[in-house]
Amino acid sequence: MIAVETRGACHIITLNRPEKANALNRAMLEAVIAAVGAAREAGAKLLILTGTGKVFSAGADLGEVAQGLASERIWEQASSALAAFPGLTITALNGTLAGGAFGMALACDIRLTVAEAQFFYPVMQRGYLPQAADAQRLTALIGPARCRRLLLCGERFSAGEALAMVLIDHIAPREGLTDAALSFAGDVIQASPAHVAAIKAILPPL
Repeated sequence: MIAVETRGACHIITLNRPEKANALNRAMLEAVIAAVGAAREAGAKLLILTGTGKVFSAGADLGEVAQGLASERIWEQASSALAAFPGLTITALNGTLAGGAFGMALACDIRLTVAEAQFFYPVMQRGYLPQAADAQRLTALIGPARCRRLLLCGERFSAGEALAMVLIDHIAPREGLTDAALSFAGDVIQASPAHVAAIKAILPPL
């Protein structure tokens, strides 16, 4: 349900469940955690998280939500693994970002998206809580008022609106999304892993 590709010092993790809009189940979250750990062990300097199809992720798999997935710590473990990665992390959003999938995207250093993506977090409608870290990261990125609009009002934002509020950093064409992500990382790829990690360590935590 995920695919991992290695390109030298870059590891690309792809959510690969397009028939379910890349809805995240426990197995996928565990696989992402394992893939981040493997990239760290391999000394990767760049980690790109993306998806297959036209939706990055619809959020939590509703079938497993009914079994308690929404309240499990594995969401925090997945986002924490990405936030703690010592290299550059980029989410290349191939489409809409929704619900619990926000956690992993927010934990990355940079977020890119395609123009047709939408952004919404329907926890009020669904009746479950967001990760506490998501609310904190959202507030740091887009401010408390917009965070309330997203979490309390269930408002949907377009890619253009998300760019204007700095929820994302760049809009790229679908066919060039991975290349756009790689273009942010030229200096990182040329640097030593220790230097990348040292600069990352002095930045404010995500």
